[in-house]
Amino acid sequence: MSETEGPEGEGGGRTQPVPVIERAGSDLDQSASAASYDPPPTLADDTKATRFWSSRRVPATVLALLVLGGAGLLLYDIAAVRAGHSAMAWRRDLARELAERPLDSTSVLAGAGVAAAAGVWLIVLAATPGLRAVLAMRRDDADVRAGLDRGAAAMVLRDRAMDVSGVQSVRVRMTRSKVDVHAVSHFRELDDVRGDLDATLADGIKDLGLGRGPALSVRVARPGRKG
Repeated sequence: MSETEGPEGEGGGRTQPVPVIERAGSDLDQSASAASYDPPPTLADDTKATRFWSSRRVPATVLALLVLGGAGLLLYDIAAVRAGHSAMAWRRDLARELAERPLDSTSVLAGAGVAAAAGVWLIVLAATPGLRAVLAMRRDDADVRAGLDRGAAAMVLRDRAMDVSGVQSVRVRMTRSKVDVHAVSHFRELDDVRGDLDATLADGIKDLGLGRGPALSVRVARPGRKG
């Protein structure tokens, strides 16, 4: 999730957008509107814009090392027992604990919970693409895939909004499916500013070239009282 904010002063000069934190109880007016634009026509399957999948090297490496270490240690102990040596102390203790400890004990329940949580986490990693900060762009060529960083896209839309007359500052919050724009206008009618923002930002989203165009929500308010 990306947020950018425009300059707060009356001057029209731009500053480098910086991340901001949304504050509860803002002085923003409740005037709001929503707009969206038609997504691009459906493309053939070989050129359909799809999300980028994360390689997730760290989780895969950690899991592989754990499985390799555990399997190797167990195989070594079994081979040692087959060769006439006694089993390792940890395996004897584990077998005794499994045979004697009741299933409703705190340690067993805690271990089962950790194992279940780890399993769910691995399933989620395997079934979801990840890389939520990368927005898939339209594909005009089956051999070329492009993605746009969500923060960069939010910054582009913020700059477009700052070009609208009457806009003093803008905060853009962009997800894969929606763009929330909170603007502060220090002159002009709010409805006029909001209408210009709707049109400008709808064109800006089209120009981003995204495979799936997000919905647009625009809110415009007067500056809050000082002091």
